[in-house]
Amino acid sequence: MGALFEPFFYILGLIVDLYFKVVVVEIVLHWLIHFKVLEVSNKYSKKVMDMLEAITHPVYKKIGEKIPPVGGFDFSPFILLLIVLFLERLIYRIGEMLL
Repeated sequence: MGALFEPFFYILGLIVDLYFKVVVVEIVLHWLIHFKVLEVSNKYSKKVMDMLEAITHPVYKKIGEKIPPVGGFDFSPFILLLIVLFLERLIYRIGEMLL
């Protein structure tokens, strides 16, 4: 029976891992823009940032409602990374248990 669910948990784990990487890339791009390494006026960086923000900011907003910024610093991306990392580990452990 576990072999039936193995591909499902594998694909679910890949999706969660991909989302983790999207959040990391978005954080790094924000830092690059903040430190003037990357210009927002560049149309390619603007398109990439808009796409990444569309994927991540709804979740940041939900986390920000529960945990407000402290001293002007928003912890939402880092909390999201911890949650996604926890989910990824949980999915892989459940997948291993079913084998």
